[in-house]
Amino acid sequence: MRREKVNKKNRIQIYNTLSARKEPFEPSEPGRVRMYVCGITPYDSCHLGHARCYVAFDIVRRTLQAQGWRVDFIQNFTDIDDKIIARAKERGVAPAALAQEYIDDFFNKMDALGVERATLYPRVTGHLPEILALIQQLVDKKAAYVLEDGVYFSVRDWPSYGKLSKRPLEELRAGARVEINENKRDPLDFALWKGAKAQDPPEAVWNSPWGPGRPGWHIECSAMALKHLGAGFDIHGGGLDLVFPHHENEIAQSEAAAGRPFARVWMHNGFVTLQKEKMSKSLGNFFALSDIFSQYHPSVVRYLLLGAHYRSPLDFSQESLEQSRRALTGMKDAIARATRGLQKKAPAAGEAPERLKEGAQALDALFDEYEAALADDFNTPAALGILHRMLARLERSSGAADARYALEILHQSAERIGLELFPRTEDVLIPREVSELCGRREEARKNKNWPEADRLRALMLERGYVVEDTPQGARLLPKAGL
Repeated sequence: MRREKVNKKNRIQIYNTLSARKEPFEPSEPGRVRMYVCGITPYDSCHLGHARCYVAFDIVRRTLQAQGWRVDFIQNFTDIDDKIIARAKERGVAPAALAQEYIDDFFNKMDALGVERATLYPRVTGHLPEILALIQQLVDKKAAYVLEDGVYFSVRDWPSYGKLSKRPLEELRAGARVEINENKRDPLDFALWKGAKAQDPPEAVWNSPWGPGRPGWHIECSAMALKHLGAGFDIHGGGLDLVFPHHENEIAQSEAAAGRPFARVWMHNGFVTLQKEKMSKSLGNFFALSDIFSQYHPSVVRYLLLGAHYRSPLDFSQESLEQSRRALTGMKDAIARATRGLQKKAPAAGEAPERLKEGAQALDALFDEYEAALADDFNTPAALGILHRMLARLERSSGAADARYALEILHQSAERIGLELFPRTEDVLIPREVSELCGRREEARKNKNWPEADRLRALMLERGYVVEDTPQGARLLPKAGL
């Protein structure tokens, strides 16, 4: 196998927001990486910013696993929040039902994008005992104080506050978005427990030693990460917008409670922009994934996201999607042509062993470059460039053995970044119902039952898929193609 020969370990280098530099990475526990990534607040449909974050950390996870490490990947759902309560009230549904609707939407969209499921998805509502215990620790250590409307972390008593965002405390105070509360000791002090309000629905209120209410946003992630990974875990990730205040607050409260570092490496993916302006719901310039998927196959979106380094801004446009579609279609077509060619001919008699051929040696070198690119802070743009060079080598193959080896290397490389290139995996993103309709249509065509075949084609079109009849059989595509 190819893996036995050249899958030597590259030293992983990760840019650590905490140290503001790239650092060599080794897990604190041999063979096991403990990783936490902040999840969504499920009150609306998933958008391109969500895709950017979770595809980026999917690449991180895949690369670490390729080193032979087990990755315990924890990603939470903030399933109770002011936004959830407000949206549920607007729609006349229970907050829990609304949250579940958008959690289901999240899984649907991430599965389509090829994002592997996390090891565990803890929810805030399932961790109230841990949250209450952590707040009590902070109160007991006098790192937090109690007011009539809740419990607050005392920022002025935590000297290293600001070490993640690299901004002086006074500058943070001046720029902080704070809840108006004249009783707080400092504008930067943040809520660990928020007292219940008269308009809060009963299912969003819990009892606590400080009165009924619910947790503050920041304490939730700390409690879940500490419970499932323990203090000093390896990687904490999320979007760049979480550096301050969310991650800064997580560090302060977690380290004040545990008395030791919270996470060793902090990773943050860059923003998605539209004409250089950050996408956000407040600005109304964000794109729901369902809208994009209605026109482009999810693998095109994944290709687009991989084309920018995870820490860099990604400027989104219709043209960038079209370019990604064309590039991905070209890659798939090249692989399909090579595969069809191999099906038509057997290896030539007396062909030299694959690994002794010049083409195989060149592919081995390209694969080493590919792994090195991913090991260097998960450089997916460089990795994509090397994939295209592998494809060029495939198209110059001197014989069946060379072509088979090139396809093997390409398949393994594509799996490293979760990119669909091979026809046999295309049906993964096709709904089972549509695949079954396609199979029934093929049977109808064999029986020359043309009216039934046309009826089934129309049913698939209603569901957003067209059938392309090729010499190799029927091919399903989203209505707008890739």
